[in-house]
Amino acid sequence: MNDLALPVALHAPADETRTALHVQPVILAGGSGTRLWPLSREHCPKQLIDLLDDESLLEATLRRLDRVYANAQAAAPQPVAKAATLVVCSEELRHQTIERLGRCATPTRMILEPVARNTAPALTVAALVALASAEEGVDPVLIATPADHLFADTAAFAAALEAAVEHAARGALVTLGVPPTRAETGYGYIRTGGTLDANGARGIDGFVEKPDRELAEHYVNSKAYWWNSGIFVVRASVWLDAIGRCCPAIAAACAASFEHASTDGDGALHLACDALSACPSDSIDYAVMERIGADLPVAGVVVPLIAGWSDVGAWDAVWQLSQKDADGNVARGRVLLEGTTDTFAHSDGRLVACVGVSGVVVVETADAVLVAAKDRVQDVKAVVGKLKQMRGAEANDHRKVQRPWGFYDSVDSGERFQVKRIVVKPGARLSLQMHHHRAEHWVVVRGTALVTRGDERFLLSENQSTYIPLGVTHRLENPGKTPLEIIEVQSGCYLGEDDIVRFDDQYGRAPH
Repeated sequence: MNDLALPVALHAPADETRTALHVQPVILAGGSGTRLWPLSREHCPKQLIDLLDDESLLEATLRRLDRVYANAQAAAPQPVAKAATLVVCSEELRHQTIERLGRCATPTRMILEPVARNTAPALTVAALVALASAEEGVDPVLIATPADHLFADTAAFAAALEAAVEHAARGALVTLGVPPTRAETGYGYIRTGGTLDANGARGIDGFVEKPDRELAEHYVNSKAYWWNSGIFVVRASVWLDAIGRCCPAIAAACAASFEHASTDGDGALHLACDALSACPSDSIDYAVMERIGADLPVAGVVVPLIAGWSDVGAWDAVWQLSQKDADGNVARGRVLLEGTTDTFAHSDGRLVACVGVSGVVVVETADAVLVAAKDRVQDVKAVVGKLKQMRGAEANDHRKVQRPWGFYDSVDSGERFQVKRIVVKPGARLSLQMHHHRAEHWVVVRGTALVTRGDERFLLSENQSTYIPLGVTHRLENPGKTPLEIIEVQSGCYLGEDDIVRFDDQYGRAPH
């Protein structure tokens, strides 16, 4: 681990000081929505929710990278060229991600995964895209960051990235490590080696998994272990060479998925499903970083990140990041506190009252309530696991579900019926579809609906209704300039969302 000599082929070009340094931001926007349940769900992970401010963590990440680039352009001794930010996310989260990205003015390009395969394949495909998109002879430096982290000090974050890019440009595999401020059992750790430069960068002596309390305290006291931030900086060619050496199955599957990918009208890259499905699922740490020095003759560098970093990994982190009252409480929404201290209480609608409690987390949504001891919030993930075993809908979706055409809210349900409130954006339309197991009644309460039912097409105004028999093709459209709102009553023996056969869909969703 202490031998930091680089293979000649991995050194930066000899004219690097005279030519522009090309950087390629990569946002890894996956996530399972488990640790901040019930506010986050599998189909709405934490980077897509407005967790702390009026913007999502994904938007905050994109804006932060923009500020870092602007600072680098002003301060760098050589020109810095930045490509459009690559955002890697699942096909299922595409439209929600597009909506959040649309609030920013930053150029982005989406890489869409038909199946989740963890961060190593995601970075591999991003490296392939970056090299294919770059000018001939350009080997961009990838800055790969999760979509759901926060930093109190953007300037310090920018300085750490600048130092990391310098090492990566010379051929190193670089990560940002956070000198720990407490014994944290929820993070992985990096064992650091000797100091490499005046900025405090060190060699990487190894990665260790999340420790128990006693071991975490040892790590903190030793000063030799830093938190693993999950942010990586590396040249595209260096990463592809590393993944090819360490995990040839990942390299081959990603190359095939990229080779057979398709591009839609918005420029999004849809990876080939069959090839990616055959790809092993592995993280950047496991696949490559842990093998530096053993199977991989490349320098591993960890740059200190002292910028108020948080991965917002559990509800206690949200409490720590939020403004508190004199008793250490954080209250959001309709919350009343009496004789309560060091508590986080969040309400999405209903009144939450906390009396005589301390160190508690209470999170209320329309369909679920979480009550947890603040020092046990890491166990929320286990609750979600049990929900999935029970096939509970609350693990995957909120009661109000976003769709590219608008949203629906499941108002009520029972044996053989379900009631939904559906809102369709102006000019939007649902897919042409059919159901095998249910019929539907639609009542327009606001706006105008254009209805396709079999061979018929007709308009419905407010207070008018129609019936969609089981097995009949149908479509709902909003031809107007104001939102269309309807009440839908479904009846039948099976009412699941997977009972949809799509014949035509302008949003590119799967036929079934």
